[in-house]
Amino acid sequence: MSYVTGKAIKELREKRKITQRELAEKIGVIDKTVSRWETGRGLPDIGIIEELAGALGVSIAELLTGDLRENQNQSANMRKMCFYVCPVCGNIITSVGNGAFSCCGMVLPKAEAEKDGDGHSICVETVDNEYFVTLSHPMEKKHSISFIAYVTSDAADLVKLYPEQGISVRFRKKGHGIIYAYCNRHGMFQTII
Repeated sequence: MSYVTGKAIKELREKRKITQRELAEKIGVIDKTVSRWETGRGLPDIGIIEELAGALGVSIAELLTGDLRENQNQSANMRKMCFYVCPVCGNIITSVGNGAFSCCGMVLPKAEAEKDGDGHSICVETVDNEYFVTLSHPMEKKHSISFIAYVTSDAADLVKLYPEQGISVRFRKKGHGIIYAYCNRHGMFQTII
């Protein structure tokens, strides 16, 4: 089991530009205690780890492992939506930006969308204030459309489809975006609307 190190405490404290005394006041210890931790002459009690992590601006897991994560996707919007589909059970995992996900004992690759066409033409019609999405595609267990999603800059709607079911989906119009369709045999296709 890993535990917080003095080096990690010092690096995080300096990154936040706070003194040992300021950190000590935030978590209710004296500054000499923080100094002992940072020089490796002591360790913080497990009872104050949550307070220490909060004062240093990191999660408890990051504090304990020293594996600090920075959000590389700070200007994210829903159009950066990524889809991960399990080929075994059909689970669909979505994230705004790249991630690392596993299901059924395997790491899932991100589904890369191709432009629609070649037997996977996505038809989008406007009916009232909705997009009516259809595809002319088989819907059998071995070859079907698993889901259709409509993604705009601030929202995402996803409809799961099943074999033996028709492919006709309605989405309330929310502006310009991308319609995705996922074929269990050929992968993901998209059209921009």
